[in-house]
Amino acid sequence: MTAVSQVDVARAVERGAEALLARQRPDGAFTDDPPASVLGTAGTITALHAADPVAHADLVEGGAAWLRDRQHGDGTWGGVDGAPGEVVPTAIATAALHIVSPERGATAVTAGRAALAALGGVDAVTDRAVALMCRQFLTLAGLTAEAGALRRLPLEIVLADKVRRRLISFRTAPFVGLALMQDGLLPTGPVRRFTLRLARPAALRLVRAVYEHEGRTGALSEDPWPAALVLLGLARSGEAPDIAAAIAGWLRAAVRPEGAWDAVANLDLTRTGYATTGLVAAGYAGDPRLRAARDFLHAARTTEPFTVLDVPAGGWSFSTRRGWPVTLESAEILSALAGLPGAAEDAELRGGLEWLTGRQDTRGSWSLWVRDTKLANDGPCPAITSQAVHALLDAGRPADDPAVASAVAWLLTAQNPDGTFENLWYRDHTSGTAVVVGALARAGHGGHEVVRKAVEWLLRTQLPDGSWGPGDGTEGSVEETSWAVQALLAAGTGADAVDRGVAWLVAVATPDGGWEPTRVCNYIRHHVRYANGVVTQAVALKALGEYRAAVR
Repeated sequence: MTAVSQVDVARAVERGAEALLARQRPDGAFTDDPPASVLGTAGTITALHAADPVAHADLVEGGAAWLRDRQHGDGTWGGVDGAPGEVVPTAIATAALHIVSPERGATAVTAGRAALAALGGVDAVTDRAVALMCRQFLTLAGLTAEAGALRRLPLEIVLADKVRRRLISFRTAPFVGLALMQDGLLPTGPVRRFTLRLARPAALRLVRAVYEHEGRTGALSEDPWPAALVLLGLARSGEAPDIAAAIAGWLRAAVRPEGAWDAVANLDLTRTGYATTGLVAAGYAGDPRLRAARDFLHAARTTEPFTVLDVPAGGWSFSTRRGWPVTLESAEILSALAGLPGAAEDAELRGGLEWLTGRQDTRGSWSLWVRDTKLANDGPCPAITSQAVHALLDAGRPADDPAVASAVAWLLTAQNPDGTFENLWYRDHTSGTAVVVGALARAGHGGHEVVRKAVEWLLRTQLPDGSWGPGDGTEGSVEETSWAVQALLAAGTGADAVDRGVAWLVAVATPDGGWEPTRVCNYIRHHVRYANGVVTQAVALKALGEYRAAVR
């Protein structure tokens, strides 16, 4: 491994670590400056307009002006500021402007309708639930030609909790909002009116359970888009005015200085977990600045169950202690705590490991929120499963631990024909393939045919400049290159490819020692992605740190 000098790697690690630590707050958390969200903004101004068009006129007009300004020349909108045009944000933004600003937004709406048609319309949206959401907004705006046929949501599913959790999972609150929003949009017969009278109180109890779990903030996972969907449903139906007022208040407080809203307003735990694992790999485990990060993570471990999704207390959310406990962030945080001094005596680490093993699916995989889910965007997920395996191994569990062995057995059956693996929450397919290769290799299966096939795909898709993109010829990203380097190091193969990947990472570091992020984080899979700058810095540091350790 000689493509890049160890002096250059060491300098890149040191400068990258300090650049990442410069993002740390006094409370130990790591922060970022994410781009504004078209979906979050369009949804919020529509909901605030429905809740009280006079009281919220200032923010509605400010958000509408921002949307008009961010429309691309071809009439489309991207999911977040700076992203290329996509069907989903174009449909939602077009509808929102037609609802809240029909005169001032007329030119933008006309261009948006034409762009939507050029993109193939809502029929081009592959996720049926997301397509329905687009149709519903367009129908609400009176743009029925673009909306197409709108089907009624089966609100009655809330009457069977186990079925509801497995089929709609973390989409429960926005599902209720969309279903309530359909009042007046679709006709109902006498039988349906009867079943809806039974279902509506149960649906509202679910929304109230989320509201109470979060401390009556109205934050709805601190994400403006689902918060807006729930507010819109409550405002149109006239239900739960106290919750509607809390959501409106939270949305008003969450507005950005430019008049837009974020995709997710708070990812403190996501960023802090990744930042800590990256810094640990870079040799900073004993740095006193990480004590504050550890304390922050300890304090954020959930102490109450999230009953809406039947998730027990003991894991971590992506935001705060009152958030929704989730496997992906919990696994990353457990790896972080396992790498810090005092891990052997860390009660929060031990309790978190018990929570993680208790969340394993009966098939051996892990899903994001609901065990044994049938919602494709929840699980089962090879990448999340592999992150859980990494966490268990990082914490000292042996490769023959029952949870690890069961996960490995499932992973060996989850490979795509071309050798790749899926990742529900990051861009396919380098991210998923790399993290699975790393987990299987660390668990003692580096010589398995499944790993060999995945490694061959990684080697085949490396770009001429040494980087990796998603594997389809798209230009390389820091994130995907870092994940690929980590995978090949774990598998103990592809030395030349690793050298070239590391050389590329060193070469593309910015003057301040950091790295430019790419939109690889899925918000709506296949349709909307965003960048997370802290994740970018952290995975680059981890790759370089592991490379430096391997060549010593």
